[in-house]
Amino acid sequence: MAVTKETLESIARAGKPRARWLQATYDFARQRPLGAIGAMMILVMVLVALTANWLAPYDALTTDYGAMLSAPNAQHWLGTDTFGRDVYSRMVFGSRTALIVGLGASFIGATFGALIGVASAYFGGRIDMIVQRIMDVLISFPLIILALAVVAILGTGLQNVIFAIAIPMIPRCARVVRSSALAVREMPYVDAARAAGFTDARIVLRHMLPNVMAPYLIMLTAFLGQAILLEASLSFLGLGVQEPVAAWGLMLRGAAIEFAETAPWMGFFPGLAISLAVFGFNLFGDSLRDALDPRLRTQ
Repeated sequence: MAVTKETLESIARAGKPRARWLQATYDFARQRPLGAIGAMMILVMVLVALTANWLAPYDALTTDYGAMLSAPNAQHWLGTDTFGRDVYSRMVFGSRTALIVGLGASFIGATFGALIGVASAYFGGRIDMIVQRIMDVLISFPLIILALAVVAILGTGLQNVIFAIAIPMIPRCARVVRSSALAVREMPYVDAARAAGFTDARIVLRHMLPNVMAPYLIMLTAFLGQAILLEASLSFLGLGVQEPVAAWGLMLRGAAIEFAETAPWMGFFPGLAISLAVFGFNLFGDSLRDALDPRLRTQ
């Protein structure tokens, strides 16, 4: 039996949390179909990453020098690279690397940025001025330049790449969250919390931070696509994750200019995967921003 809108609304009115989530999902998909398409693309990417061991016909690290630079065929659906490794298998496992770096860097950058933004807005005065000037200095650098500088200090590797991408995101999230926190700071319940003798840490974490979750979630989803693209850029330059880890940026690095004509599949398919992943996260992030920001909601 098909689930209609009236059925979902009647169940939601009954107060069932699961039904309310279903109703919210249905409304989001109906009002913002592009966002739903982006969510489906993200879901497919997550499922591929979780089931990589079953989806990949070959081990991503296994070399076969007898099949080097093989064009797409029945044995290797997307061909092989210069070491005879299966391109399809490496793309499947590369989705894990992209999600680990994207989710890790976005969460760290958005969370620390939100905490700094809320604390800066709450304390105000000289503290706010000093913090915002530091944020101005960091924002003045493009994302890729600051990430390159951090990698040069920390070194390469998966964990260092996550931190290198997260650090440039902190000031951008701090600025956005601070603007919302300035309005929250003037709310009566914050004054009541001060009058009740609550500590500054409790007021910031318990009363202010939960009320700026909308811009936090918007920045978090917006950073995901940027983080995946930055990871691919750093890996392509040789400053991200290192061989033999399966990563889309490394696959593009392996498909250097000398193989552009003889083995175009080495660069085409990883580039397509990066484009679709970033496109999906951007679609979902823009739709989520429209849904959560009351100034952008359509009447």
